[in-house]
Amino acid sequence: MSMFGDGLDQAVQKAFTRPIPKSAGAQMRYLVKQLKGTKAVAQMLRISQRTVERYVKDQIKKPRADLAARLQGEVKKRWQPQIRAKAREKAATTDGIVIDTRARLGYVAPIGSTDEDRMRDLTVALPPRFAARLFAAQEQGAGDDQLRQIAAEGLKETYFQDGGRRAGSLEEVRFTDVERLEFDL
Repeated sequence: MSMFGDGLDQAVQKAFTRPIPKSAGAQMRYLVKQLKGTKAVAQMLRISQRTVERYVKDQIKKPRADLAARLQGEVKKRWQPQIRAKAREKAATTDGIVIDTRARLGYVAPIGSTDEDRMRDLTVALPPRFAARLFAAQEQGAGDDQLRQIAAEGLKETYFQDGGRRAGSLEEVRFTDVERLEFDL
């Protein structure tokens, strides 16, 4: 489970204009339409093609818990791609992204400053360039560590340095022990 990647996905999903299909049959029909066939859906979900066909015809209505989770996850990944792209583009160019977190934050600074890590509850609006970097890294398959580093750089500039008005000699921000993390566009 990727905390930062999932958080970015959930933020984009808030922009959806319609809810995803609820029933297993409707979700399966949507995937069959998107992937242009039952065989591709069966391979993706690791079930038989006949099982996919039975879900499409509503002969099976209730999937096992693991299949239901995979099915919903695949539908969410593909749902409203144009709305998803517009939300990402808007965050990356004009609005930025808001990060709401409870985590251990500290920093590396010159000798003599109090740079000890401590738990902080923060809600900070990051500039659009950090939203663009987060989304670009996510699309390239970056892991949680790389996404955390980009978020830490954004917090350093926005929260700790206040856009260059203070803490100019701050070298690095440590962003660890994340208890809660939410993004909002």
